[in-house]
Amino acid sequence: MQSIKIVDKQKIKDQIREVEKNFQDDLKRYGVQNAFYKYASEKAVIKREKDSLIFGNLGIKNYYSKSAYKNASAEWKPDFVDISDDGSMAYTYGRYKWSFTDEAGKTTMSTGIFHTVWKRMRDGSWKYVWD
Repeated sequence: MQSIKIVDKQKIKDQIREVEKNFQDDLKRYGVQNAFYKYASEKAVIKREKDSLIFGNLGIKNYYSKSAYKNASAEWKPDFVDISDDGSMAYTYGRYKWSFTDEAGKTTMSTGIFHTVWKRMRDGSWKYVWD
């Protein structure tokens, strides 16, 4: 008979909220490209403009190497976090705000809703697999 593992969902939700906060802090500190790369799993996928899919952490790093992201910043906070029954997956959603400053110093804003799927890695860390 297989034993049932009890998962402390609130503890894991708190971990995910902390990972989201650290992701945002790293984006501010180290830039968009580095943060999106750091928190992506090797097989992560992101959906961006015109429903384009970008595959893998290296593809994501390359995508965010565009000059538009060099002076960009983002803010977000999950409004909702849920965890799989076994504690290996999580998802978040909420509102985000991007700021882009061009070479002339003009800043434009973009807002919307984000949805991120997180997976616990073998080492216990959390990486996003979908954003």
